[in-house]
Amino acid sequence: MTSLLTTFLSPAETAGHMLPCHDIGVADLFFSERPADLEQAKALCADCPLIQECRQGALDREEPWGVWGGAIFESGRIIAVKRGRGRPRKNRDLDAA
Repeated sequence: MTSLLTTFLSPAETAGHMLPCHDIGVADLFFSERPADLEQAKALCADCPLIQECRQGALDREEPWGVWGGAIFESGRIIAVKRGRGRPRKNRDLDAA
């Protein structure tokens, strides 16, 4: 991620923008196992000036997991939603009744 900063933005350009992935207090959200944390990380990316470059870089590198450029990556691909751990219920129709 540091190479993205030096390649696309000068220090003066990043001075007015706090890049959310560089905030130590929330850095773990971007690689969490919990779907809710990943959704929160995606929301933090929304105003980032490097969102497109970050996402494209992650696609090029085939990042194995995490939130990159406002998208959730798994096995080098973008997925819409991370499913929670565990096995889904077999009898979904019975649960709805």
